[in-house]
Amino acid sequence: MTGADHLLPLRTKLRSLRTAPFGADPAGARMERIRRSPHFVDGSFQNPVGARTRPSGSTVEFAKIYFQKEQRARRTPDGTVPVHPTTLADLAAPPVSGLRLTWMGHSSVLAEIDGSRVLFDPVWGQRCSPFPFAGPKRLHPTPVPLAALGPVDVVVISHDHYDHLDLPTIRALAGTDTVFAVPLGVGAHLERWGVPAGRLRELDWNETATVGGIRLTATPARHFCGRGLRNQQHTLWASWAVVGPEHRIYHSGDTGYFPGFRDIGAEHGPFDATMIQIGAYSEYWPENHTDYTPRPGAWPDIHMTPAEGMRAHLDLQGGSPHGVLLPIHWGTFNLAPHAWAEPAEWTKDAGDEADQPLAFPRPGEPFEPAGILPVEPWWRPLSPALARPWRPAEGQAAAGPAPAARGDLDLAGER
Repeated sequence: MTGADHLLPLRTKLRSLRTAPFGADPAGARMERIRRSPHFVDGSFQNPVGARTRPSGSTVEFAKIYFQKEQRARRTPDGTVPVHPTTLADLAAPPVSGLRLTWMGHSSVLAEIDGSRVLFDPVWGQRCSPFPFAGPKRLHPTPVPLAALGPVDVVVISHDHYDHLDLPTIRALAGTDTVFAVPLGVGAHLERWGVPAGRLRELDWNETATVGGIRLTATPARHFCGRGLRNQQHTLWASWAVVGPEHRIYHSGDTGYFPGFRDIGAEHGPFDATMIQIGAYSEYWPENHTDYTPRPGAWPDIHMTPAEGMRAHLDLQGGSPHGVLLPIHWGTFNLAPHAWAEPAEWTKDAGDEADQPLAFPRPGEPFEPAGILPVEPWWRPLSPALARPWRPAEGQAAAGPAPAARGDLDLAGER
């Protein structure tokens, strides 16, 4: 430490202590581009519809619920998750239909679409945390070593939370020839971790990059960003529409429900398959809203319940069942107070009610949306009986046409 160090601004000192997992803040030309974005207002990125990104209610009461022994038990599988032993043979032959999806757990999906291989939100790390000794730990192993996955044409990142943007995974992929498609500002993290600027496609909402024979469009989402204690909202979050010569797919990233799904579907759909976030909602905020009139700050809404996820899928498809819905953002990390298997069971109920085809692959199990879908509820032997609070009481009508909107806490976000 030099004699002049005490003269440095506190912010500069703190930044110098920030270790690699926290990433890097946008600066220079990247920050100037961020300031020009129509979605960057009053010094931060804004959601398409107002959203509160912090839990309401008492933190102490939440902690009592979250860390209670009985509650912890219901948030983990009662046994070993049946991971599909993905092999190179599974992925070597091209998909017969031209489209194949392999859910690797949580929000990580390998999509093989019209001759291109797209890897969404790859997280191969053991914890979604900046620390190797703390933070949510995997509930099942990765189905296949990252090095054995084979060549990937594009890595797509939805936002910079730890359960979607993983330092060891990105560093491993930085040594390949893959292109990275990321929301505006996220490129600063990747460059710090060794990804050359020439392999970045950094997009604002509704901007498109073409890689090989596919088009990747960053579409709006309702969430937030941040990898540190100081969250300046200087990196954008996004969902993604990927369009090939023959097929169209959609990955929601993390998002609360908002009416913009209809616009995304009208512009880029209908989709052969959607990958929709249906986990990590919370019972901690019991508000029951039956309309989606924009009310900034009215309730936390940065993730969707399964009912909202089903509604989002139908919006993306023009209002009617179409394509296949692959539920994501559940099963791999313990991020919210709900029971481990509840998102899958609730989604299955919602799909049956809407007559919407669903896919429930085991982690690592490839399937083609145009082929035979994996539909076995494999999670049931690993879960105690669920209360199913989403079902109306026998003989009673449902409360209203819209699903109950419940707030959420992204425990894998800021730290």
